[in-house]
Amino acid sequence: MDTNLLLKRKREINSDSDQYEQDSTQNGIDLSLLESLEQSSSASAEPLDLRAAKKLVISFERRLRENLEARMKHPDRPDRFADSEVALHEELDRLRTLAGAPELYPDLISLNLFPPLVGLLSHDNSDIAADTVSLLSDLTDADEDLEDPEPAVALADCLIENNTLELIVQNLTRLSESDPDEANAVHNTLAVIENLIELKLAVADMVCERTKILRWLLGRIKTREFDANKQYASEILAILLQNSVANQKRFGQINGVDGVLQAVSFYKSRDPKSSDEEEMLENLFDCLCCLLMPVENKEKFMKSEGVELMIIIIKQKKTAYGSAIRALDFAMTKYPPACERFVDVLGLKTVFSAFMGKLPIDKKNKKESYQEELEERLISLIASLFGGVTRGSRRDRLLSKFVENECEKIDRLMEFYIRYSDRVKAETERLNKLELDDLEMDEDEQYNRKLEAGLYTLQLIAVILGHIWTAEHSKMRGRIELLLKQNKLTKEDVKDILQEYHDNIGDLDGPEEKERAQAQIQKFIFAL
Repeated sequence: MDTNLLLKRKREINSDSDQYEQDSTQNGIDLSLLESLEQSSSASAEPLDLRAAKKLVISFERRLRENLEARMKHPDRPDRFADSEVALHEELDRLRTLAGAPELYPDLISLNLFPPLVGLLSHDNSDIAADTVSLLSDLTDADEDLEDPEPAVALADCLIENNTLELIVQNLTRLSESDPDEANAVHNTLAVIENLIELKLAVADMVCERTKILRWLLGRIKTREFDANKQYASEILAILLQNSVANQKRFGQINGVDGVLQAVSFYKSRDPKSSDEEEMLENLFDCLCCLLMPVENKEKFMKSEGVELMIIIIKQKKTAYGSAIRALDFAMTKYPPACERFVDVLGLKTVFSAFMGKLPIDKKNKKESYQEELEERLISLIASLFGGVTRGSRRDRLLSKFVENECEKIDRLMEFYIRYSDRVKAETERLNKLELDDLEMDEDEQYNRKLEAGLYTLQLIAVILGHIWTAEHSKMRGRIELLLKQNKLTKEDVKDILQEYHDNIGDLDGPEEKERAQAQIQKFIFAL
């Protein structure tokens, strides 16, 4: 008989026996016994101290030793060691109370609880391993309001030193989610990884470097059926990719870009059926946008026809509409090949239709902020197009969009310019007033505040105007000058925006790229 099934049967027998005794007592209406049970329950709920914790550790060690001895003595007779396995399961369950006393974690480390506990992740009985994962999930789930997080961090260090990351991911490979208990173990495994990352950010790189968690997550998000674990897998993947270029590159190397595209393609012509499924879709697009940071992944995105897929999603106007625009923005930023592909596959019509305000009505996102985020993404995408498509027929097709229909795209662009210009002016006046009130704020902080108020989008609009102006098309130039005059502005106002942008271009992409970018902005300033 299978060891796991035998253990489960033993638990059921014990549970049935407990239920029988309870029913018998209640039928006899023995209220005094019920009262004593309640008192006993209240006593057991009292806070743990070190003495009680030591007793738990000693009891656990004894049960573990008994189980190991029984297994060694009767390796081929599960029925001979099943009782010790049930006892070990119950002991692991009792250890859960330790999660309520994180201040004791350093003492538990000194008592050497965790090496043998972590060792149970590779126990022959996957149920025991699952119990261990569940316990670790509880222990590492640190309360955000903890006055002293150091004990929880010490626990995280101890678990990492004892190869918890490696063992917990290895255990994933033997779990079958068709079994509800094992599906729950998968969820707890992901919870442990998330908890450890929250305690130590470096774990995000460690777990990907030392284990095959990225490959497992890739396989999990590609399954067609939606469930809670698929949602959780997408969330963990987004966390792992979020702030780690190394992980973004690792995932790209195992064909992760194509895998995420496969996962989102399921929603190109359909909407998620629930809020949880919608959250998973957002997680997948978060993963995709993170992956599109390294240049090599942008290339993989193109080879997997990611540009084409995003255009299809935008055209279908389903829930993923805004996310597809965001992904294209990431793909095309400082990457001319994607910009050229976008023009070649007739993406201009789609993006400029959205730019003109023909956005789908999102019943779940009626907030003004959602609409503005889309508009800002579209402005960024168009700025990327101008930066990536610099010559030839593609450039002509891009510029022609601003001439057609009596220069309506320039009208729309200037509408955005006025809106964001007003916001930045209001924020500048507010910051100046703060200075008068003797509230210290350095130039960098002031600049960042203005960026948050919309200066970055205003700068991108000014850059687009610079590209249009240097095309030397009389009709487009005339339209820009007319609209500036109507709003009591001049080209000097645009120059000022461009100059501030020029002066604040950083060297994150290297000194040569900074020099090239500044030279282009200077060209616009001279031309205006």
